[in-house]
Amino acid sequence: MNTGTGKPSPVSRRDFLKSTSAALAGGMLLGRVPAAAGDASGETAGDPTLRVAVIGCGGRGTGAAAQAMNTGRDVKVVAMAESFRDRLEASLERLQAAHPDQVDVPPEHRFVGFDAYRDAIALADVVILATPPGFRPAHFEAAIAAGKHVFMEKPVAVDAPGVRRVLAAGERAKEKGLKVGVGFQRRHQPGYLETIARLQDGAIGDLVSMRAYWNSAGVWVRPRQPEWTEMEYQMRNWFYFNWLCGDHIVEQHVHNIDVVNWVKDAFPVAAQGQGGRRFRTGKDHGEIFDHHFVEFEYADGSRLFSQCRHQPGWATVSEYAQGTRGTAEIHRYVIAGERSWRFDGEDRNPYQAEQDALFDAIRNNKAFNEVEYSAKSTLAAILGRMCTYSNERLTWDRAFASDLDIGPSKLGWELPPPTLPDEEGRYPIPVPGETRVV
Repeated sequence: MNTGTGKPSPVSRRDFLKSTSAALAGGMLLGRVPAAAGDASGETAGDPTLRVAVIGCGGRGTGAAAQAMNTGRDVKVVAMAESFRDRLEASLERLQAAHPDQVDVPPEHRFVGFDAYRDAIALADVVILATPPGFRPAHFEAAIAAGKHVFMEKPVAVDAPGVRRVLAAGERAKEKGLKVGVGFQRRHQPGYLETIARLQDGAIGDLVSMRAYWNSAGVWVRPRQPEWTEMEYQMRNWFYFNWLCGDHIVEQHVHNIDVVNWVKDAFPVAAQGQGGRRFRTGKDHGEIFDHHFVEFEYADGSRLFSQCRHQPGWATVSEYAQGTRGTAEIHRYVIAGERSWRFDGEDRNPYQAEQDALFDAIRNNKAFNEVEYSAKSTLAAILGRMCTYSNERLTWDRAFASDLDIGPSKLGWELPPPTLPDEEGRYPIPVPGETRVV
């Protein structure tokens, strides 16, 4: 078990992925279970409080926890788990300042290390999963096995085996009546909801092509410290290592890809693309590309032309659609053509809206499971990465069936991650025709 020092003993991948018995035992010893299909009140046995555990205490985990507490006074954060104690304590301080009466996380409920999630899950009714996405399948499986409602950030995996595990756990959640929300917040945003409803109703006719972009200058880098092991360095700079983030096409651009899949009410059947590194090529930029261009094909013959980059210059996060009778700037909620229209309603905070929807479903025992489309949109982004890394045209079925698990076999601070730097401190970069992608 974790010692609370931030340097736990090595955890085998098998133990890490098969932690459900410990989580189940913790929940049973507490004598409380979260509301599921048989409890329409949405309350836990003998206590209406919805106890929340935050697993992953960075900015997104902290934000999701605050928004969960905003849904009602019956929500209380009671446990936190994080790889690094400094991040956990900083998150706790922020949450306590904003919600002093809804945060009760004594020192014995602050868990640090690779196996910290097990202890936190056992104390909660609702689990927020906001670690780097490489850990998401294992954490989600453990939470569902323990009978907990879940909010998990996107993407839900970094490789096809992880996607398949999340889909399977999502089906188990349905069987148990557990509620699962996923952080594709645009699907709860009023402007997107009305725009896409109109597109699906034929506002611009048959869709011919779509465009989607996540173009920015890139994200933070945390300088290497002499006391860090290689594992700690990569964990603190998780955005630059595929076993943790899946590359930025999976971690960021998945939002835009999901919007187009939503418009289409479908997922790509194949893709081809190209990418590489041109500007962010330093030792501190890990192994990911700084640009990707992918052409996704749908079964009806329409195409999504997809771009994402971490380079200076034109920046945009946006989605567009072209139809037989008009066009749409989806992200701006504008339709032009025979049925021109512009959204003029109130566009509330989508991060709050997604938590409102989840906690309403928990309290009122409404069916709520966002796993399937979230896992499939994640796979679409992974398919795009496979194509840019290989320069091959790949089918959806081939990507989905891939057995390439890019995670480590064991987890420990002194153990090597899957990718290691050379003598000069540089990481191997994917090479088309050489790097295995499926």
